[in-house]
Amino acid sequence: MLMAGSLKIVRGRIWQIASMDSLNPAPTDRIPTYFHVLAKPTGAVCNLNCTYCFFLPKEALYPESDFRMADDLLEIYIRQLIESQPDRVSVACQGSEPTLMGLEFFRRMMELVAKYRRPNQQVEHSIQTNGTRLDDAWCAFLKEHRFLVGISVDGPGKLRDKYRVDKGGKGTFDQVMRGWELLKKHDVDCNILCTVHAGNVGHALELYRFFRDVLGTGLMQFIPIVERVNADLIPIASLELGSRVGGKRPLYLQSGNSVAERSVQPEQLGRFLVEIFDEWVRRDVADRGAKGGAE
Repeated sequence: MLMAGSLKIVRGRIWQIASMDSLNPAPTDRIPTYFHVLAKPTGAVCNLNCTYCFFLPKEALYPESDFRMADDLLEIYIRQLIESQPDRVSVACQGSEPTLMGLEFFRRMMELVAKYRRPNQQVEHSIQTNGTRLDDAWCAFLKEHRFLVGISVDGPGKLRDKYRVDKGGKGTFDQVMRGWELLKKHDVDCNILCTVHAGNVGHALELYRFFRDVLGTGLMQFIPIVERVNADLIPIASLELGSRVGGKRPLYLQSGNSVAERSVQPEQLGRFLVEIFDEWVRRDVADRGAKGGAE
């Protein structure tokens, strides 16, 4: 609850609430019309079996589903999304793993965008993927339509493979690196999405330097893994399900006052971010300043 005189952070800026009147809703003519919607066209299915994935167990909630967005639903979604925003539209897909829909689904999406977009309306495309199914055809398509690609990488080698495994319980680092190299080959705009968990939180600089120096990216997001669970379900939630071939995931809700052992602790996350920030300020910002801000 916000009180008069308190601080509120909005879009990275700090605002002071001078009076309760300032908490009143803004006039409708001042409400921004641009908003962001994430579509999950494959629902809760994936070609990987990441141990910490909160979404995979949700497959049990829809036993009759084929987990594919129908063509008529896709058209309704694209039409309504474009109609709802007059100037700028973001068409974004996430997963589990959206590339399981296949390229034809996304080509159809581009046809629908072209059908419904208005003159001078800006349409931006993005996709979040684990990168393991990318090939030249995929990357050429992503480049052609100017997609921003978020690719999930939890670090190098064993750090990556601690929890991000395939259906056979094997690590997936080599597969995602092939996908990354193909994205770079086709000059696709992309960034790194790295989850921070018990397996990699103690390796902040190793992760950051790997992304910066080996992968050559300055665009990265760090997402904390916090798996809420009731105390009596901790043994179930903490099972290494991703490493068990054919292991069935129990359906448990992300609620409760405890967390699974894979979760990152508050103090750990704070130290992790501080280490990276210090490295960024002392080396990267300083380097750009020394070079006259050319980069």
